[in-house]
Amino acid sequence: MISPSGPTLLGVDVILVGSVLAGIAAAAMVYAIYNAVTVRDPMAKRVKSLNARREELKSGIIKASGRKRQSLVRRSETTDKMKEKLEGMKVLQESQVKIIQQKLAQAGYRNKELAVMVIFARMVLPIVFGFIGVVVLYWVEFFPEWGSFKRFMAFALLVVAGYKGPELFLKNKAKKRTDAVRKGLPDALDLLVICAEAGLTVDAAFNRVAKELGRAYPELGDEFALTAIELSFLTERRQAFENFAYRVDLDAVRGVVTTMIQTERYGTPLASALRVLSAEFRNERMMRAEEKAARLPAIMTVPLILFILPVLFIVILGPAACSISDAFSGDGPGGAS
Repeated sequence: MISPSGPTLLGVDVILVGSVLAGIAAAAMVYAIYNAVTVRDPMAKRVKSLNARREELKSGIIKASGRKRQSLVRRSETTDKMKEKLEGMKVLQESQVKIIQQKLAQAGYRNKELAVMVIFARMVLPIVFGFIGVVVLYWVEFFPEWGSFKRFMAFALLVVAGYKGPELFLKNKAKKRTDAVRKGLPDALDLLVICAEAGLTVDAAFNRVAKELGRAYPELGDEFALTAIELSFLTERRQAFENFAYRVDLDAVRGVVTTMIQTERYGTPLASALRVLSAEFRNERMMRAEEKAARLPAIMTVPLILFILPVLFIVILGPAACSISDAFSGDGPGGAS
């Protein structure tokens, strides 16, 4: 049993925790300085992935004229071994794989084989974290002052974190990417209207928007560029638009996709429809900002009561309370000598 050498708080060595936090802060500062000094092109990796997708679509079209179209999913030996183990344990379901693949696409990961790795991680990480918890909490007894209930709750928390960790990570990445796409969508629609009125085709318009907005909104530029590539190579243009809605979990994108599909099918004017959609999205963004501004007083009420008002009362009433205390104790100017 290891006993803390310094001061403790709830059984935790304060000096040890402070040293660890100071080391993490120093490492974060060095990493921030490194990122600030080394400026890299944010579009290089995206262009590389888009070119890989272009080659996949080319190979898919070439193979389609042969016997049976082969799968375009890139496989590796590690993923195949994971899949064999999961299938042997009867825990790999096709519906579950499809759900994980859609979450990966919404988070910006193009490689579909990562779905098997995510499912495998959800099965392995609870065991690993649980073993670490048993070693730290029960064998080494790193926190000797903790009771059995605290130790069990910490062990359960580690197991749940190992199971839910990959899913929460993908959900967080998808949410950030969706918010980034939502911010730039009205500007992208305005550019699409200009391109359509200038006489560009849908493929060229999507390519132009991707180039113009790639710096300001790299996620949205990535999606538009990938849609333009799929429009050029897929046999059905409708599938390219549906893939766009599949990769971005946003009602506004689904509205744009529906408009594009109707335009392709019925030949309706594209510029006027996109102009109406752009105006609606801008109004929606303004209403969302007004809603956040209206909620601000209610949100600030609790911090105001807990943190600001007590400090204000101390500053205002503190000197008066000190004077009254001195007067009653007889230490003031009017007291007894």
